Amino acid sequence: MTDTAYLLVHGDREYLLEPGTEFGTDLGVLEVPADVAGGDTVETHLGTEFAVRELRGPDLFAHLDRTGAPMMPRDIGLVMGLTGVGGGDRVLDVGTGSGILAAFLGRAGADVTSYEVDPEFADVARENMRTAGVSDRVDVRTGDVTAALEELAGGEPFDVLTLDTGDAPAVVDRATELTVSGGFVAVYSPFVEGTRDAAMAARDAGLTEVETLETIQREMDFSERGSRPSTAGVGHTGYLTVARSP
Repeated sequence: MTDTAYLLVHGDREYLLEPGTEFGTDLGVLEVPADVAGGDTVETHLGTEFAVRELRGPDLFAHLDRTGAPMMPRDIGLVMGLTGVGGGDRVLDVGTGSGILAAFLGRAGADVTSYEVDPEFADVARENMRTAGVSDRVDVRTGDVTAALEELAGGEPFDVLTLDTGDAPAVVDRATELTVSGGFVAVYSPFVEGTRDAAMAARDAGLTEVETLETIQREMDFSERGSRPSTAGVGHTGYLTVARSP
């Protein structure tokens, strides 16, 4: 087995499979070669061809196992764009959940230490990191990060903190001890009350460039009658507060 899975695609069918595995479909049995690679074609025993694709970010969101509502790709894009996180950065990620954000960060080349208080969620996240091919970059730890803050603050500082947890303000309080000078803190929350608490904690902690955004996106509909924003779907997903260590 490899630490990376591939998408096998035929029309609108997509299956996330690992090399060396076998999977039955109504189009026939797929036997995925152990040496399969992106760009290959695999046939079922009935002769149906499936294209082999390497996983990209949106594929992680669509196919990794979920333990709750993960951060949307557009929100992840904002986190990465506003913090500038990239290869070689050290990231402290709190509130792993399914690990979608952690996987994106790991695939961008960051070394991620991620805390998840729920042991079952943490187990799912670890398996997702293996599937995403980033288990060597993302260390998913089971536990309450607030109990580890003294140890973390005494170690090598982080370049970025990403927080998606109800106790984010407690971590923000220690942000200047946890991050390098000029490092970023990004707090995501589905509720405005938690967002306000995080923003106030950032100011009280002496962080700079504190900015809070509501993340809204509208899909467009085009028809013969005209063009307009779609009336379907959810436009609002949450609130994002970003700040910088002095």
